[in-house]
Amino acid sequence: MTTSVTTEKTVRELALENPAATRVFEKLGIDYCCGGNKSLDEACRAANLNMDQVLDSLEMAEQSARAVQEEHNWQTEALADLIAHIKSTHHKYTREEIARLGPLFDKVCSVHEKNHPELLQIRGTFQGLAQELTTHLMKEEMVLFPYIVRMEESVIEKEPIVPGPFGTVRNPVSMMEHEHDSAGNALRAMREASNGYCAPADACVSYQTLYKALAAFETDLHQHIHLENNILFRARLRWKRLADRSGFHVRIANPHRERSWSPANAA
Repeated sequence: MTTSVTTEKTVRELALENPAATRVFEKLGIDYCCGGNKSLDEACRAANLNMDQVLDSLEMAEQSARAVQEEHNWQTEALADLIAHIKSTHHKYTREEIARLGPLFDKVCSVHEKNHPELLQIRGTFQGLAQELTTHLMKEEMVLFPYIVRMEESVIEKEPIVPGPFGTVRNPVSMMEHEHDSAGNALRAMREASNGYCAPADACVSYQTLYKALAAFETDLHQHIHLENNILFRARLRWKRLADRSGFHVRIANPHRERSWSPANAA
């Protein structure tokens, strides 16, 4: 296959090489965003999955993606375009679903919490996640994303980069990644408490709708975090390659003291 799948590669590497692999990982319950540092072998053993079957699924997913050419390779796109996509697709979806799922949780819990007390636990976890994500999205959109766009523009135009109020950009990136880990923990807790979002036999339509929506929310948030953790936040490697090809060094504009700055150390 085009993607060189080996059991030693991390699931993050496989997701980056073959975006269609993320659908396979979602179906099999393999965490490729927050837990993406595990090798495929480790991930399969942890999930008690047959390696040969997983490799076959990855092969089929890549062939299908090549046939329809529906996967977008964000590793080659401008960071400004990737950020616009994250905001218009994943941030928008997250906000809409948070607003929709709150009342749906209340409706389902009011009817079924007596026979299914796990609903209260899941709702509490979701409420905490929703509060964290609301603040998280705002910080990204108001602080980190605009700065990354300005950094990319400066690198391309070979202009000075004005330092942010947070010191090195590695600081807010580390904070965002930590919050992503927290979100991943919440998703795993909800999936476990809901038995993999498998609605019980006495579940009404609203109950079933809630579980389907939570499963979809999980899938989208995994894709969302993957784009940020594995592509956007690792763009410093792209800046380094750009600097190496053009042979320039950027200078950070500092009102007190200018100092030489290499794009490789920007993030």
